Formats: sequence, C-alpha cells, structure tokens
Amino acid sequence: MRNIFLPIIAIVLIVSISSCSKTFLDQTNPNGVSVDNGYQTETDIATGVYGVYQALRSSNCVGEGAQLWTDDRADDVNTTDNQSNNGEPFQFTAFSLVASNSYLQSHWTALYAPISRANIILSVIDKIPFASSLTKTQYIAEMKFIRAYMYFNLVREFGDVPLVTERLTSTEKATALTFRAKREVVYAQIIADLKDALNGGLPIVQPAATKGRVSLQAINAVLGQVYLTMATSIGGTTATDNFTNAKNYLLACFNQKTFTNLSDIPFADVFDVTKKSTNAEIIFQIVYKQGDATYSSSLARSNQAKGETINSLFVSQGAGGLLTKDLLNEFEVTDPRLAFSVKYAPAVSGYYITKFRDASATASTLGYGGNDWILIRYADVILNLSEAYLGLADNVNAIKYLDMVRARAAMPSYAF
Repeated sequence: MRNIFLPIIAIVLIVSISSCSKTFLDQTNPNGVSVDNGYQTETDIATGVYGVYQALRSSNCVGEGAQLWTDDRADDVNTTDNQSNNGEPFQFTAFSLVASNSYLQSHWTALYAPISRANIILSVIDKIPFASSLTKTQYIAEMKFIRAYMYFNLVREFGDVPLVTERLTSTEKATALTFRAKREVVYAQIIADLKDALNGGLPIVQPAATKGRVSLQAINAVLGQVYLTMATSIGGTTATDNFTNAKNYLLACFNQKTFTNLSDIPFADVFDVTKKSTNAEIIFQIVYKQGDATYSSSLARSNQAKGETINSLFVSQGAGGLLTKDLLNEFEVTDPRLAFSVKYAPAVSGYYITKFRDASATASTLGYGGNDWILIRYADVILNLSEAYLGLADNVNAIKYLDMVRARAAMPSYAF
C-alpha cells in the first residue's frame, strides 16, 4: 500500500510546483534592502551621508595609517620588517610593486568606496522630501566634494582610472562604465564637481560641532591643489593658466582664514587634542573620538617607541614611527618644530614621531587617543600658494608666502 501512495504524492507535488506563480519562487532577500527602499526620508539620506564620511576613515583609504601610500614611498620613515624583506608592504618601499599585491588592491577598492556611496546618495536625493532645500543642497555639495577628492587621490596615484559618476545598478552597467578614462577627463570631472560644490551653500568654516565635514575653505583649497597638480604634472600650453587658477583658488581659501598670521598659531596647537575642534589652521580633518574603542585614534600609541611615555599611556613594545636621518637633516638646527615632532629613544636606537600625542586619562593605558587625522591645513595652502607664484615667475610673492611658514618656525626670511 505504501508503494502505491508514493507515486501519487510525487505527482501531486509536481503539479503543485508547476502551478505555482513565479512570484512564489522569486523571493527577495529578507536580509537585504534595495537602495530605493532604503532611502525614503531625509533622515535616511543623513545616515547615508555619514556613511560616505565613514568610508574615508579606513587606513586603506585616506584615514590615519594611510602612510603606506605616501611617507612609506619616500625616504622620510624607516619601515621595520619583523618577518621577511619580501613581504607585500615592503614592495611599496622597495618600489617593486607587483599586480597581485593585496594591499594595493585594498587601497584601490577603499578609494572607490566613498565614490560608490556618494553616487548612490546623488542618485536618490532628488526623490526625497526635505524640510529645508538648503540641507539638500549642502548634502549634494558634500557628496560632490568627496567624490572629487577621491578621484584626485586616484588620478595622482594611478593616472588613467575608471570614472564613474552614477549609481551602478547592474553587472552590465558596471562592465560598460568601468574602463580607464584619460587623466585629463578625470581632472575635468574633479573640477566640475568642486565648482558645483562651491555653490552648495556650505559654511566657510565648519563649527566645532560639525568638524570633519566639508567647508568652503576645503573646496577652495582642493581646487587650488588640483590646478597646481595639473600645472606641474601635465604641463604643456595650459600650464600658465593652471598656475593662475591655482593661485586664484588658493588665495580665495587664504582670504577665508579666521586668523591674522600663521605665526599666531603655535605649531604644537595644531596637534593638540584639546584644540582640534577650534584650531583655525585646520581646514579638513577626519575626526576620531577620544576614549572610544571603535572610533578612537591609534596615532599616539602606534608612533610611540618602547619605554617612552610622551605620546601615550599605552605601554608600547614596538619601535614607533621611526624617522630617517635624511628627514632629520631637513630640519634647520634652531627649528622649534624638531623638538616637538621627534625624540630619540635609546631602546630602539632611533628617532620616533612625537607630534601626535594623547597621554590623557581618557585615552587610558589602552591608548584610545583623540587625535584627528589632518588632511588639509593652512600651512599646506600657504606653501601651495608659494609654489603657484613660483610657477608664474613671481618670486617676490613666492617668497612672501614661504616666509609665512618660516616665520612660524622661527626661521629667518628666505634669501635667494
């Protein structure tokens, strides 16, 4: 009897399945929310904007610890290898990068993460009702600035790169759009985004409560840096025009400063965790939270050599951020920045970085520091201005701005 019923049950199941509607079988992922369903309110957009900023924090992107793509490629720091001289990180210092380097892959992906997130916000923001149109306009400006800033990093490091300014909604679309665009095209998009951001109603300076977000100072500074980079790296018949544009935008940023002289701001104050939200020299920074296990800074403890306590209460067993003799020799003998920035540690027989400090009780012996990672400050802008004037053969103004930085360092005026 059992053998008779089994075929009957099987037939019933087959008929039942074949008669099911397609929607019964094509179920959506219960653990995933589509972009269009995920962004319905102004609050949803605000959360998405925070997510774009959050992506900047990664050391694979532009957050603290990103020196593998910058200082480690120079002769400023010593990289110690506890395992092998052939490890992937050391391909950077040895200028022997191979295509399979996983660190490079992580860096490439991390630079595109804020771009992808910004493109998503920009694709849905016009569909969302806002209590104030200014809020919406400012969000758009912030997203365009971050997209431009990421592409500025990409084009300087990789040259021609895929240029994607819209949300990727399918594999086919991604394949069609992700081809390397000429760097001139990438620069044109960077400039277009930054100029749009200038008209986005953002404040000249972000107040203490919103430090770390984009300001007009930051937009003008980056526009100036973009034109300066084009003038020096692309050159050609447009070099003079690019130097002129660099000068104009850098001057716009300089004229937005809220201090009188750079020398009025002590060098140590730039890195003082108690002044990071009010220091007038800092233009754009990634904010870290003192005492927080997840969102704190590790700059102080990571740069502290074994046996030292000037940076952090954390008991380090490492060498810290060791400097090379080449960099030490760049400091003039009477430069007061030297004593604040570096210290000799007998335990490691070398000099380590001390300008990032947080030995507070709040940071604790775990070293959960409150140092912000500074991306742009006025010393950068002033030196960029000096370079722009030099490119325009205006030595008088080039030296004028150079001397502003030298004056803060208690150095004599430059003579040529």
